[in-house]
Amino acid sequence: MTGVKTTCPYCGVGCGVIASAEGTIKGDPDHPANYGRLCSKGSALGETIDLDGRLLAPQIFGSQAGWNDAIDLVASRFSAAIRDHGPDSVAFYVSGQLLTEDYYVANKLMKGYIGSANIDTNSRLCMASSVAGHKRAFGTDTVPGTYEDLEEADLIVLVGSNLAWCHPVLFQRIAAAKGARPQMRIVNIDPRITATSDLADMHLQIQTDGDVALFNGLLQHLAAHDALDQSYIDAHVNGFDAALAAAQGDSAASGLTAEEIAQFYALWTGTQKVVTVYSQGVNQSTSGTDKVNAIINCHLATGRIGKPGMGPFSVTGQPNAMGGREVGGLANMLANHLDIENPDHRDAVRSAWNSPTMCTKPGLKAVDLFQACADGKIKALWIISTNPAVSLPDADSVAAAINNVPFTVVTDIMARTDTGDLADVLLPATGWGEKNGTVTNSERRISRQRAFLPAPASARPDWKIICDVAQRMGFGGFDFETAGDVFAEYVATTKLSQEFGKDLDLTALEGVDYESFAPVQWPVDGKQRFFADGAFYHPDGKARMIAVTPPTLEAGTFTLNTGRNRDQWHTMTRTGKSARLGAHLAEPYVEIHPDDAAAMGVDTAELVTIYGPKGKGTFRALISTNVAQGNLFAPLHWTRQQSASGTVNSAVTARTDPTSGQPATKSSRVDASKCHVAWYGFAVSAAAMEPSRPYHAIAKTSTGWQAEVAGMKPPRDWELEARNITATERGDAAVMHDAATGDVRVAIIEDNKITALFFASTSPVVVARQHAATLIGSDVAGLAALAGRVSADMPDPGATVCACFNVGVNTLRDAIGKGATTVAALGEATCAGTNCGSCKPELAALIGQFQIPVAAE
Repeated sequence: MTGVKTTCPYCGVGCGVIASAEGTIKGDPDHPANYGRLCSKGSALGETIDLDGRLLAPQIFGSQAGWNDAIDLVASRFSAAIRDHGPDSVAFYVSGQLLTEDYYVANKLMKGYIGSANIDTNSRLCMASSVAGHKRAFGTDTVPGTYEDLEEADLIVLVGSNLAWCHPVLFQRIAAAKGARPQMRIVNIDPRITATSDLADMHLQIQTDGDVALFNGLLQHLAAHDALDQSYIDAHVNGFDAALAAAQGDSAASGLTAEEIAQFYALWTGTQKVVTVYSQGVNQSTSGTDKVNAIINCHLATGRIGKPGMGPFSVTGQPNAMGGREVGGLANMLANHLDIENPDHRDAVRSAWNSPTMCTKPGLKAVDLFQACADGKIKALWIISTNPAVSLPDADSVAAAINNVPFTVVTDIMARTDTGDLADVLLPATGWGEKNGTVTNSERRISRQRAFLPAPASARPDWKIICDVAQRMGFGGFDFETAGDVFAEYVATTKLSQEFGKDLDLTALEGVDYESFAPVQWPVDGKQRFFADGAFYHPDGKARMIAVTPPTLEAGTFTLNTGRNRDQWHTMTRTGKSARLGAHLAEPYVEIHPDDAAAMGVDTAELVTIYGPKGKGTFRALISTNVAQGNLFAPLHWTRQQSASGTVNSAVTARTDPTSGQPATKSSRVDASKCHVAWYGFAVSAAAMEPSRPYHAIAKTSTGWQAEVAGMKPPRDWELEARNITATERGDAAVMHDAATGDVRVAIIEDNKITALFFASTSPVVVARQHAATLIGSDVAGLAALAGRVSADMPDPGATVCACFNVGVNTLRDAIGKGATTVAALGEATCAGTNCGSCKPELAALIGQFQIPVAAE
């Protein structure tokens, strides 16, 4: 296939993609991160590059404007705030979606020219605890290992990481390695049973925030069973005695049984080649940094680091979280892994930038930054490529805080977001496929993102917008012509890292051909793994083990855990455009244990309201033993644009790790109860719907839109209600209303074509949803459509299981009935599971559910 080689814009795996302007997408077989594999989201990228809903021109106070006026206004208002209130009165909040070049100029402007470090990033919500843990242990923010270590390990321990859904290509690399070497063992440590658990030899359903107790106990066990590498400790590690003394606690505080703990400790102790992979379940905690160090302590104490198939491994959530760290993207960092607190580091960066001033202290971290907005301390705010009014904890208060800032600028690709709706100025950015730059993945591999589409209308690259504002503010040093020019300056400054004994050095890339740049892992000297020689980045060259103790758990009715869905990304500005990605799980939901549901009187698919200290949300009940009793899980993706009350972070408390500043979004203490409604509804329509009901959630379909709705009292006129919900004024309506059962069905037909269908009931609506969506635009008779069931000539594939190939549960059930009784056979019969493989656990479960038992002879 011909096309442009670029990099996927989703998770931190950093998959290579070959893309074309026609929307054809294929995995790059030559890229070392994925070797041609793509997940469901990556495979659907071609469905997300249209201009529907795009921000295509600057807007000032709600009116379209030209770039000159917009840049003038932004520059003058920021300059005025700095003049009248000082540099710390302004702030930037940026994103791991940015390219390294964008990140670089934003940090250069704020830290080196404005003179404040008030620039933080949504990566604070992703991996700040890993950064802090790395710096405490290693002396710098170094990720030691590589993806190849996952394939060379004999034991992989996945901690707080639903790899199958959140990093699917890494999950498939591990699955392939285990298939080739069945003796490889996998342990999954997670409060939830997830799709990742299906691959594990052992699933440890740990208590929320029980990780420190578990790994402290492992350190004790290693010491008690003569499994330490004392010579390595003596030569390369400080702090062992204090760390071991602090670890003398009860590992049962992990919430696991003595037998589970003993089995895990024996497996870890008896296996030399161990990789411990951790992600948001570790990082997003008030004890996140301590969790990271508890894990690293065990690797340092046994010398299992820096060698093939062993080491601690933080996998990042965003495509350029690592690149942002390299250029000092966090408020408490300087570029090149240097330290704001160190005056020599500051002077060196200032000299390299030829800047007029330099920040002298760390800036405000994300949660504190928006609290400062609420307190009136921030007079001008610039939010770039992120949606904090949804993604931050206590989201309603964050939205109010943004609204409180006298002047707010938002740069985005979309005309409408929850955050953009609060802005005074909107600036249109180019999106994936339209811009050029670099990203760095979780294994330190730098790859190019390349444009294969023209910039639409007036949209500009983020780095260009930032440089335009900087120049209009009167600052030199921002006269870059291309993204390649920015990259070249950044690469040249990395010599400072080596001068100060740090890890980052890209100077071997000076003079590289930016256009033909191939993926490269740093350090660029060919050394794949750090610390193989036992040399670390503290002044004495040794690593440090950190004394950590388990946290005290807060009291409350339920523990709320938030996270991602398999087929969605962040706040769905991109993935929400794909009908097949939305078909898997199309509305906000909450997983709840059957005993908890019974205690609340909640049945399957009824609504549950979650109450936090300052906000609440309402979600569809998904009753499941995947969560432990007393625990709830809800996805983070839904915004106020898509759902009336499904923004889960409205109910999440703004608690942070005291070291990293990372919010604890997986352990909020909340209350929950059944939401009593008078009726439930489901609608499909050719028109875009904005139902505005007490509960609603909209999603795109292959023929238009669908909506789940609920009301507190029955309407007087069901036809009018159906037209309002489906945004359908024209056409004739066929209405069926069963007064005895309360069931209502409405079909709206224009020019002999169905334009909308609406179903309502006093209980959750039972209807073939995928089938109903396919009827929009068809000439099926209205009354037949109202049956809500399939006809012989229009089979219903059922709810989507495999989003890559849009394979539904009914199609899979038929294939199982015809003898496809293994996951491989199902794949051969239907293609399900043959691309990213994230649906394989569901396929296996369906085989167990639908397979006809064979009678004994």
